[in-house]
Amino acid sequence: MGSLSSSCIVLLLVLQASCLAWGNEFNYADALDKSLLFFEAQRSGKLPQNQRVKWRADSGLTDGFKQGVDLVGGYYDAGDHVKFGLPMAYSVTMLAWGVIEFGKEIMKMDQMGHALAAIEWGTDYFIKAHPQPNVLWAEVGDGDSDHYCWERAEDMTTPRTAYKLDTSNRGSDLAGETAAAMAAAAIAFKPYNSSYSNLLLVHSKQLFSFADSFRGLSTDSIPNTKKFYASSGYEDELLWAAAWLYQATREDYYLKYVADNAVSMGGTGWAVQQFSWDNKYGAVQILLSKVLLEGGGGAYTSTLKQYQAKADYFACACQQKNDGYNVPMTPGGLLYINKWNNLQYAASAAFLHAVYSEYLSAANAVLNCPDAKLQPQDLLKFAKSQADYILGKNPKSMSYIVGYGQNYPVHVHHRGASIDPISVLRSPVGCVQGFEEWYRRPEKNPNVIYGGLVGGPDKNDEFKDNRDNYEQTEPTTSGTAPLLGLFSKLSNMKKSPGSGSNHQETPTSNTNNPQSSYPKEAPMPNPTSSSPVEFFHSITDSWTAGRMNYYRHRVIIKNTSQKSIKNLRLKIENLTGSLWGLTPTQEKKIYELPQWIKELKSGSECKFVYVQGGPQAKVLVQSITEK
Repeated sequence: MGSLSSSCIVLLLVLQASCLAWGNEFNYADALDKSLLFFEAQRSGKLPQNQRVKWRADSGLTDGFKQGVDLVGGYYDAGDHVKFGLPMAYSVTMLAWGVIEFGKEIMKMDQMGHALAAIEWGTDYFIKAHPQPNVLWAEVGDGDSDHYCWERAEDMTTPRTAYKLDTSNRGSDLAGETAAAMAAAAIAFKPYNSSYSNLLLVHSKQLFSFADSFRGLSTDSIPNTKKFYASSGYEDELLWAAAWLYQATREDYYLKYVADNAVSMGGTGWAVQQFSWDNKYGAVQILLSKVLLEGGGGAYTSTLKQYQAKADYFACACQQKNDGYNVPMTPGGLLYINKWNNLQYAASAAFLHAVYSEYLSAANAVLNCPDAKLQPQDLLKFAKSQADYILGKNPKSMSYIVGYGQNYPVHVHHRGASIDPISVLRSPVGCVQGFEEWYRRPEKNPNVIYGGLVGGPDKNDEFKDNRDNYEQTEPTTSGTAPLLGLFSKLSNMKKSPGSGSNHQETPTSNTNNPQSSYPKEAPMPNPTSSSPVEFFHSITDSWTAGRMNYYRHRVIIKNTSQKSIKNLRLKIENLTGSLWGLTPTQEKKIYELPQWIKELKSGSECKFVYVQGGPQAKVLVQSITEK
């Protein structure tokens, strides 16, 4: 143990001095890091030398060539290999919004380079897909033929047909969302690459003009998209694009547009309870509330107040404070909108709450709901509750971020993740062969698609980790994209004693090997169902001394009863290293709380730490007295 760092020794010595009440937080920085890795795993095209997800290789290198256009690049939307324009553009908008609102937090975590790279991989593709002012290539690949095959992106044998929008084949929803993505990305890139930012803004303005001048629905122009991304309308995307162009340019034209069209396009009429790749109204209303709260409404103040009223409706409904008109929730506390990929709605709602909390806080404003007056911090607490559910604070103790924590989905519905990479299996995997040899195999996926947010549990918090259960186990870019901003905000929240989630924490991934993380354990079960004490175990650091890997284990002891407890004696088995924060007794393996802790009151916590190689120790209650 002589190889311990001085900072580690200081920390462990401090822990001997007291067993303080403490709130265990999830490692949001690690979750953020992994969510960015997911976007690297979803890349199409020629992969860069600094690609961190090594089981992926080049793919789709001839996309668009038959149509005489270069459409190499962009993102696959989920577990298949179609490049759908609408969810891709929405994902880029959300990534950019996260950078805009929480750039300082992302910088603190040294993730700005990866975040901008994720945005740029999308915007570079959009530039290619928009070769003329009134032309936008909307999709590459066909959903039907693609879904008939189970093969790696690197082996694709399905048709790579490209579909475009123009003045005859209209798609205001997709063109509008792409305009929004380019405008938001222009803001995100402005401090770092002003020329690229200006280029994105040119494309954004042209796309908005195209979408507005030639109105129509993309699924009417490209019918085969309807099975997979059935857009419900385009009015919200037009308002969304105009709102982002106003943020990027501060030109009155765009603010006047959202005011003049507030009623006809539903901006001040629709009171919604969800935000997704399809429905942007809630986000439009919150983004325009920012203008009002900053005092920039001017002649449009009265209309912007109507937008804010609908923004408040959305937030109050999520907070269950909306006079009965609330968003449904699972028994475990998750927003529940749809049985198919429900977590995308929870993630986007949590992000909006984090953003709206920022806007209200900056203006010293509050949220007046029918059932309560909420402070900005209340919105942030709600965002945290949804994030914590996603990361493991749920009835299944399941992390729904692939690769985060110990207990996460391993039979993910994802073609590339479920088949050995070409570096291992060099022969192509055929269309039907993939189903027979890989899709139906009971073993876990050979590749961990780190950071992907899967569809998640049903309305009763139930989840089945099956590869054929695509409604629950398929990860998507549109679901994962809001997590960049959400996790960056939560990772920089001020922590207060006892305010944490009291659940497991995953240490930050090794930057030299971002596809690995320290081993960790889920919360320890109580020795008996009637025990008044619960233990929550996490690993907070890892290092190598010689050939041995050592781990710093932290255990939270929580009194979950309604009474105070005293004379707590713990039996700790399989302990091979040193322990701090408990007092050893004359009996072998038996420990007590430090002498200065006479009792542990109801709901309070204390902690101890031990360091050892190998698996965690086992902690049991030997004896206890309740007052």
